[in-house]
This record gives sequence, C-alpha cells and structure tokens, in this order.
Amino acid sequence: MAAKPKVLVLGGVGFIGRNLVTYLVENDLCSYIRVADKVLPATAFLGSPHSEAFANPVVDYKQCNLVSEAGVNRAYALEEPGAKFDLVVNLAAETKYGQTDEVYNEKILGLSVKVAEGAIRHQAGRFIEVSTSQVYESSSKKSAKESSKLDPWTSLARYKLQAEQALRNMEGLPLVVLRPAIVYGPGDCAGIAPRVIIGAVYKHLGKKMKLLWDGSFRLNTVHVRDVSRAIWHAGFNLPLGSTWNLCDKGDTNQDSLNTILERIFGIRTTYVGKIMSTVASKALKEATEFVNDKHLKPWSDLCKNANIANTPLTPYPDPELLSNNSTYIDGTAIEGTGFVYESPAITEALIRQIQDYYAQQNLFPVAP
Repeated sequence: MAAKPKVLVLGGVGFIGRNLVTYLVENDLCSYIRVADKVLPATAFLGSPHSEAFANPVVDYKQCNLVSEAGVNRAYALEEPGAKFDLVVNLAAETKYGQTDEVYNEKILGLSVKVAEGAIRHQAGRFIEVSTSQVYESSSKKSAKESSKLDPWTSLARYKLQAEQALRNMEGLPLVVLRPAIVYGPGDCAGIAPRVIIGAVYKHLGKKMKLLWDGSFRLNTVHVRDVSRAIWHAGFNLPLGSTWNLCDKGDTNQDSLNTILERIFGIRTTYVGKIMSTVASKALKEATEFVNDKHLKPWSDLCKNANIANTPLTPYPDPELLSNNSTYIDGTAIEGTGFVYESPAITEALIRQIQDYYAQQNLFPVAP
C-alpha cells in the first residue's frame, strides 16, 4: 500500500484552512499535515472540532510569515532527507476587503508567487491555488462558467486574478486553481456571517431588516466542507493547469437567505427598492458607514449583555460587497470529474452552524 501523502496547508489557521485540516484529520487521509500561518492557533478562536484536529499528532504547526523568503523556506522544510510535500494548498492571502493596493500586492500577489516558487524549489507534487469567483464579470442574467469573461469587481479579486496569471506563467509549477463562490460554514467571519450578525441586531432592535437591491440579487454559496473536499479532490484527480468553479446548486439569493434569517431570528425583511439602492450605490462608502453606525451600538449592547468582551465577529460589510455585483456562479463542471457536493443548497441548519460555532465559545450572543 502506498504511503499516505504529506500535505502543506499555507494559511491553515484561517477559515477554510482550519476546516480543511479538520477534514483531512477526521478522514485519516494524510501521513503528515504541516500547517503554516502567521496566526497562532491559540489566538484564532478555533472551535472544539478544529482544536481537536490541530491537536492530532499528524498535524504540525509552524508560525511563518509567508511574505518573506525565510518564512516560505520554514514552511517547506522537512527533517527527513529527500522528503517533499505531495500536496501544497495556498490559502495564505489577505482576506479583508477595503485594503490598499500595496497591501494586496504584497499579501496576495507577492505572497502567492513566493510560495509557488517554494513549491517548485522543494519539488512539491501538486500546488492548489484557492482564488475567488469574484474574478468574473458580474452578471445577473447568466451564471459564470470557467470560460466566462474575467473582470474582477473587488480590489481583492483583481490581485487574486493577477496571482493566478503569474502562477500559470511559472514553469514547473504543478498548478490547479479553484474559484469558490461565497464560502460559509463553521468559522465563517466574512461570507454569510455578517448577515447572520445583522439578523441578530434586528431581532434585538425589534425592527424590520431592510437591504439594498431586491430579493433576486444573487449571493451564490458553497459550504466550507465541500471546499475542503474539492481541494482534496483537486490534489489527486484534476489535470494540471486546470481551473474549476466551486458553487452549490441552490442558487442562493437574498430572498432565500432572508427566509432562513427570518426563521432563525423571528424577524421580517424587506428591500429599500431600486431607486434608493441606485442612489446609495453612487456613494457606497458613505452609505455603508451610515448603516454600520446604525448596527454598531446594538451589536455592542448584545455582546455586553452576554458578557462577551472580545469577538472576531462584526456586522460591518465592506462597501465593495454592497455594490450591484451578483455572485452568480456555475459550479457544475467539477461534477463531471466525479466530485459531488454534499451540501447542494444553503439551509437553516447550515446557517445555524455559523451561529453555534461562535456561541459555543461565547463569541456570539444567543437570546434567552
């Protein structure tokens, strides 16, 4: 029997990374898992399943700053002479929206190039670059396939696409690129989580939750467990040089998501209308600041009442994510390679996973 593979997860403490490590451990897929991240697991608000996975003897954490050559070399270094990683997964990029070009250039483009050069230098078996579906031209009429027009609609996605292109031009890099839709699940802070938090705020306020645009506005999703499974599938089943979308079959939009939030929090939701949304879109920064200020005090009060002094959760969406750009993605191509989505649509139970993950750590206020 062939030995189980050695896997390097760059940025493995983050949202997708912690779920990937847990998936690999729970299914006993690897002989060795190296987690490289600048963030210490002890400070990363890991839930119990993730903490247990990181404590498994097969997992080896190394603190590495991957924007530096020394950090990259530390991530790849193995004690056994001649040993190399069978699979390298790059999840180590700046994930916050609204950052400067300088930050994205260093922490997305520059970092991706450095760790990919490390993969070549250390003769990694395969390199998975996890990008974003925001690299496609936004459309509300037709879902984006892998061959669709590229026109990134966030600054983060613009640098993700530059990183993809740079990696494709690197001779000897055994590359596969994955472009997920909005990723959600246990440990989510920035995908669906802000809407869940805002739902809790409106329950506290006893008011109707009003959103921009309309109910058909698409927010296509993919569960983090399926992203983890797709990464493993890509590592050993998909052709080198290929690119694949990841998106469930549920065609999530504002209406379907709001229906779930209404059930969870007992609130009502509506929309401000096209005219007001269009006006707001012309001054999104100011409009977002106004909305965020409206949400801040009740969220702070909720946390204070629940004796929560520190939480990674925030009701703040970035202005770029409130623009009239749909996430409308066709994730079916990868199914032709034998991959199956275990969570084909977003559900109330799956949304509650986000809430429960943080509530169990006393990081999300739960109403009595």
